[in-house]
Amino acid sequence: MRYEMLGPLRVTDGSKSMTINAHKVEVVLSVLLVRADQVVSPEQLMAEIWGEDLPRRATAGLHVYISQLRKFLKRPGVAGNPVETRAPGYVLHKGDDEIDAQIFPQLVDEGRTLLREGRHDEAACRFEQALALWRGPALGHGGKGPAVAGPIIDGFATWLTETRLECQEMLAECRLQLGRHREAVGMLYALTAENPMREVFYRQLMLALYRSERQADALKVYQSVRRTLKDELGLEPGRPLQNLQQAILAGDTELLAPPPLALSGR
Repeated sequence: MRYEMLGPLRVTDGSKSMTINAHKVEVVLSVLLVRADQVVSPEQLMAEIWGEDLPRRATAGLHVYISQLRKFLKRPGVAGNPVETRAPGYVLHKGDDEIDAQIFPQLVDEGRTLLREGRHDEAACRFEQALALWRGPALGHGGKGPAVAGPIIDGFATWLTETRLECQEMLAECRLQLGRHREAVGMLYALTAENPMREVFYRQLMLALYRSERQADALKVYQSVRRTLKDELGLEPGRPLQNLQQAILAGDTELLAPPPLALSGR
């Protein structure tokens, strides 16, 4: 069985894919997956479900949601259930099952190590594999978890989203190092549109455009980010972006990418 959190929460078993329609049961499963193989207290679960506004029969309600979750996760012909009552609360045993939100950071870590070693082609493959796991915002709610998210879900979704951005940044860096700048342009235009305050994506886009013989477009990107930062924050672009703009204006040949063959065999 596979639990998928990198998009709308769902559980797949072979070719069968299942989703939970009851929001509060979905919240319980989300928390237990975030803390897989760890005991989660009833108080933590109730805070994630209801926040500070607990109903009078919150404990009884939680017992109902745990029971519904167990029925949802019960597999025909398989003894036991992944969700166990263990003092002082509940634990979801992962066993041999997979959680995509655990596989994703492992791939990112492998890619990061390969990148540091200068093995850009292999690193790019790891980052591409990691990003391919995503089907939408973490847990399907804009990267903020289910609609009424408590600190456990919200913190986990935020961490996943930030790790995804770092992965995208490192993938773009690999493509630039490999001379695949034309391939990086489209991805970086999308990333700057989605993350208008993240200057690193603008820097990478300007470099990719310059290396693609699109000097004017690279300078337009600088003017765009400068306008955005001035309008939103009253700030000028950071020093790396300013230095890159000046280097492009000067036609600095050191900015040109090494030919792809220069990295072969690394």
